[in-house]
Amino acid sequence: MYYTHAGAVLKPNKLNHGSNREKTIANPTIIPRSEHNISRTNISANAVKVLYRLKQAGFQAHLVGGGVRDLLLGREPKDFDIATDASPEDVRRVFRNCRLIGRRFRLAHVHFGREIIEVATFRGINDDTEGGERRIENGMLLRDNVYGSIEEDALRRDFTVNALYYSIEDFSVIDYAGGLEDLQQGRLRLLGDPATRFREDPVRMLRAVRFAAKLGFNIDSEVEEAIFDLGDLLQDVPSARLFDEMLKLFMGGAAVQSYEKLCHYSLFRELFPETDEVLSREENKFPVVFVAKGLYNTDLRIQQGKPVTPAFLLAVLLWEPVRQLANDLMAEGEARLPAIQQAGSVVVSQQVRHVSIPKRFSLMMKEIWYLQHRFEQRAGKRPHRLLGHPRFRAAYDFLLLRAEAGEVDAELAEWWTRFQSVEGDAQQQMAASSKPTAGRQRRRRRPRKRLVPAEGE
Repeated sequence: MYYTHAGAVLKPNKLNHGSNREKTIANPTIIPRSEHNISRTNISANAVKVLYRLKQAGFQAHLVGGGVRDLLLGREPKDFDIATDASPEDVRRVFRNCRLIGRRFRLAHVHFGREIIEVATFRGINDDTEGGERRIENGMLLRDNVYGSIEEDALRRDFTVNALYYSIEDFSVIDYAGGLEDLQQGRLRLLGDPATRFREDPVRMLRAVRFAAKLGFNIDSEVEEAIFDLGDLLQDVPSARLFDEMLKLFMGGAAVQSYEKLCHYSLFRELFPETDEVLSREENKFPVVFVAKGLYNTDLRIQQGKPVTPAFLLAVLLWEPVRQLANDLMAEGEARLPAIQQAGSVVVSQQVRHVSIPKRFSLMMKEIWYLQHRFEQRAGKRPHRLLGHPRFRAAYDFLLLRAEAGEVDAELAEWWTRFQSVEGDAQQQMAASSKPTAGRQRRRRRPRKRLVPAEGE
């Protein structure tokens, strides 16, 4: 049985300066250790160290958010985040291995080798707290370093299932917003008015999709309605932040489900408008299959513990706009390789206006696209040179997806699969028996307006 406790069972918050702080949730639900499944043995040892060290220093310390949610669901959390009444500067004084980061949200990162435990100070509701700072423009929360009580911190969180706290004081779970019932019902519900919360931070719409896809939850009807109405607010979010959210959506093991939900809520077009436009045409059947297979392949590799790179995923998502633009250029007389090169540059330059792409990934994407042309050149020494290219494996995997989707002849992919499996004379024989591609013809073309990549590529 769960029970409620009048007032918090924790120490008074050291940052609770204002009288308005008392106007919060009075009766959280407390689940004692004997009635929940969270064990310290399932929590990162370093996170447990941080919790205990903060407690010993006289501060409140709670595991919070997705870590608590996933442990209650019997899942293995990816991260263990901690909430405390200690200010970021207090946390830095307690931990010598701590760095303070962020302007929008001031956070403390406690480093243990490669593992980072994120520690956040309880967020407040009002902006009159000493030392606090909040900045809002057009309803969007741009900066939020206002500190408060644990009750206020719970109200400031996005979804009820993320407003759950595990106390190192008595190992209980504290529920301020009905998140436990929503967990049991498989329901994703926002704290507060959905439209207001999405205007504060439009990325919450993407988080709703990600959690629903990852957990298999249903999104509350009021939240759904707000997503349908406010999806275009994502256009105001910095493209670099959307890149980070895109990685979480597509590289968390539920890429297929995330893509389907993004399309359902008309959010995919806000992230990849050019791709959405070409895939929405009725005649484009195999490109849809190609994207679906690419996302499935990403999920499969993650499940198998194999490495995945954002470059390959983005190359899949943007290939159809590149292919169609290259076809248009070839129809105007451009040779195939220059057409693909130019189309790739243009599409990437257009895409970074919406979701930024670090240069290390955009360069690899372009190489994957350019090498597709070379797979058709199977005669002479060209196959051997391509086999030694540093991007061969990624480009070959890309070719396999194209063949599975029906874009290229399966025989081409099968040839390259065999070519890799044999050696020496057998490879020479395969190359010798292949018909050489037609030589490049020099021809004069009438001058035309050259497509120029937009600034920022």
